[in-house]
Parts: sequence; structure tokens; C-alpha cells
Amino acid sequence: MRMAKLTFHGQSTFTAELDDGTRMVIDPWFDENPMADISADEVGDLDFIFCTHGHFDHFADAIPLAKRTGATLVSTFEIVSFAQTQGVEAAHPMHIGGGYSFPFGRVKMTAALHGGQVAGDETGQFSTLPAGFLMELDGTRLYHAGDTALLMDMKLLEGEVDVALLPIGDNFTMGPDDAVRAIDFIKPHTVVPIHYDTFDLIKQDTDAFREKVGDRARVEVLAPGETLELS
Repeated sequence: MRMAKLTFHGQSTFTAELDDGTRMVIDPWFDENPMADISADEVGDLDFIFCTHGHFDHFADAIPLAKRTGATLVSTFEIVSFAQTQGVEAAHPMHIGGGYSFPFGRVKMTAALHGGQVAGDETGQFSTLPAGFLMELDGTRLYHAGDTALLMDMKLLEGEVDVALLPIGDNFTMGPDDAVRAIDFIKPHTVVPIHYDTFDLIKQDTDAFREKVGDRARVEVLAPGETLELS
């Protein structure tokens, strides 16, 4: 039975290893992440790098990792264009609402409501829209919401998501109450809270969040370095 393994590395950063050996990272931020369990140099071989948006805490290690590993960087057209100006050779541009069937499964970019700055772009010409990813990983439908407010568009994901990675930190993104409303919209089987506790501004009580969620979904709270088997 095929089963993807998803490992949390703090904030919104995950690595995933699929049954066929495909390895990927989502929103890579290791070296300056106070929550990270490993450094960027300790990330092994990669086939794909997915970035929801260009803020430093989701994108800081994307270009160095892409250059070192040769992995294909997947993000919005603007972020990919910026990465190519920095020497990234393997890249796949996408945009919100669009999907593409990669060798491991289909990926669709979803709407998010947040900022569009691209870290490292000193000209400002590559500013872009933030996004999320809806991904097929070994038969599991994974939704990484990225950084976002609560959106009515999330209702369109109802019945399409098995595991949802949702920000709960508040201040910069949805807080716990809005994340619960997002669960009502999406109706995933499992929820993994992300984008919390990294800084004092986004400290949250995950036990209280679990109580708020109740029987809406199973809540999996992962410490950095912990792995969730997707099934």
C-alpha cells in the first residue's frame, strides 16, 4: 500500500517522501527558523520545492536548495521568474486556479489572502499573489493553505481534502476561531495546525484549538521533526 510521509519542520515548512522515492519540500525555511529541527544543509536530495508565497519564512531557503539539489521549484509565475534571475534552472510556473499533473500526482494552486512581497527582490517587480496548494500525494489529498485569512473560497474545497495544513497563529493569518470556520468550510478528515508559536506574536494553545475543533476533524499537532503518515 502506497503511503506518503509528511514531516513538519516548524512554522509552515514540511518535507514529504512518497512511495516511489519522490522527495519534496513545501515552504522551505530552515536556517533562520527558531523552531526548525534541521538546517538547510541537512535537507537531503529533493525533486520538488513548492512555495506558497514569497515571504522570507516560506521562501528563504528555496533558491539555495534548488541550486544545490537541482529540484524543480514550483510557485507562481512571478516567484519562479525571480528565482530564475538568481540562477535557478529547474522551475515550473503556475498560478491561482491552475493545476498540473506532475509525475507523482496533480497539484492545483488555490486562493489565499495575504501579502505578496518576494524576499530578496530588491526591485519589487516580482511582487505576486499568495496562494495555497492542493496536492495528490500517494492517494491522499493534501491542502497546504499557506498564509491566509479565512476565505469563502475555501467552501469550494469541501469534499476535496483529506488532510488540511491550516495556519492558526492569528495576527498575520487566521487565528484559531477562523481556522475552525475553515474546517467547517472544507470538512477535511485531518487538520495539522501551522504558522504558530514561532514568535511571541503568534503564540497559541494547541490543546484549546483541539477543543474548539471538537469532532469536526482529527487534529494532529506535530512538533518539529515529527512525521505524519498520509493515508
